[in-house]
Amino acid sequence: MITNWTTITTIVAIVGWIIPFVLLFIVPANRKPSSATAWLLLVFLLPYLGVLLFLLLGSPKLSRRRRTEQHTMDGLISKAVAEARKRPEQASLLDPPIAPRYEPFVKLNTNLGDLPALGGNAVELLPDYPRVFERIARDIDGAQRYVHVEYFALSRDEETEAVFAAMERAQQRGVKVRVLMDHLGSRKYPNFKTTCERLSAAGIENHLLLPLHFLGSSYTRPDLRNHRKIVVIDGKIGFTGSQNLIKRNYFRKDTIYYNELVARVSGPVVAELEAAFATDWYSETGELLDSRTAPETTLEVSPAGDVLCQVLPSGSGFENDNNLKLFTSLIHAARHTLVITNPYFVPDDALMTAITSAAQRGVDVSLLNSEVSDQFLVSHAERSYYEGLLKAGVKVYQYNAPILLHSKHISIDDDIAVIGSSNLDIRSFQLNLEVTLICYDPQVVVSLRQIEADYLCKSKPVNLDQWETRPVNEKFFENISRLTAALQ
Repeated sequence: MITNWTTITTIVAIVGWIIPFVLLFIVPANRKPSSATAWLLLVFLLPYLGVLLFLLLGSPKLSRRRRTEQHTMDGLISKAVAEARKRPEQASLLDPPIAPRYEPFVKLNTNLGDLPALGGNAVELLPDYPRVFERIARDIDGAQRYVHVEYFALSRDEETEAVFAAMERAQQRGVKVRVLMDHLGSRKYPNFKTTCERLSAAGIENHLLLPLHFLGSSYTRPDLRNHRKIVVIDGKIGFTGSQNLIKRNYFRKDTIYYNELVARVSGPVVAELEAAFATDWYSETGELLDSRTAPETTLEVSPAGDVLCQVLPSGSGFENDNNLKLFTSLIHAARHTLVITNPYFVPDDALMTAITSAAQRGVDVSLLNSEVSDQFLVSHAERSYYEGLLKAGVKVYQYNAPILLHSKHISIDDDIAVIGSSNLDIRSFQLNLEVTLICYDPQVVVSLRQIEADYLCKSKPVNLDQWETRPVNEKFFENISRLTAALQ
């Protein structure tokens, strides 16, 4: 018996030594050095647990089927844009005059996401949480052909009831309503089952985004999520931003509740939000929302204003870190003012270097974060970056508790605004499916700066001298949390 146990122990030990060396040939492939190092460190320290976690969470990509579907849709979108350019009435909107300052960003985003910059748009910023639901419900009540709704977290509750009731009324009068919700993002809330049942009972077609599959070729790591927030009405009105379709406190039992920012857009750029929705719909249903299968979605694009806009989808279905490349490019181009508002700030080296370099060359850089957080590890990880930011000259502000400032936007100088669903962390750069709206327009920036000024009035500046004296245990948790952020 002793001999058997000795043999088993020896085998386990040998395998435990072999595993890390085998993974040396696997883990670093197409992975950032910081991420590869973190995974290898975990595997060397805890071989069996490390391998199990790597098998479950090690792939930062969607399944092969989903990546193929993404490429199919990218090709169809590019073809549709090319065909639209041939129509004289559409050409001026698809190829608007672009100032030299914007050309590099427009070209970058077009190459990354296959969606061009479009002129003739109107943009309204909505920072009031309940007003967003009121506005969406009102616009849905005016829908004549279709309503498309996509959210990471979607729940029918007392605060979102107006939107769901408007969708039901639309469906009853013959408007086609389609709903997508992230499986993991929505199912954790108490109303998930009844929300799905009531949508189906009303005749509203609804599907889960990235449903959890643990076996077979459809397996995707469970923490890879669709984080987009999109509403499209008749191809004429769109909503996107940071706010989910859920009550303001997310059913929390503590005192935290959320502040958000949503952009309401009208004009040609709505078609690009529709393209993002149609891609996700195709991935979940296999149905192409084209003139043959969904004739109600075929609409002529018409101008609604004079704002130049562009939509950039991103996520693990793309070969590039689309949003990271956008953010770093814009930050490097900032001339005098840069304001970053984001609840989860865990940058990679490229983004951190871009931000600190901007401050060190004289750009007035501000980071608006929150005093409270709903995620322990992320909260401590992001605070580990404060010291480096402050020493570089970045102004760091924490929004006053109990509100969690969940808005996600960047303003660059006086003429570029970026609003969307993306956090500034490795998860949003490499894993989650996100959508970002870029507005190349001074008036939109004026509106955004007014919102930022209101945030600053309700925030506390972080002082470097005081920050350096924080307790040792806090520094310990910050550093440990920072290490875990690399396990992507």
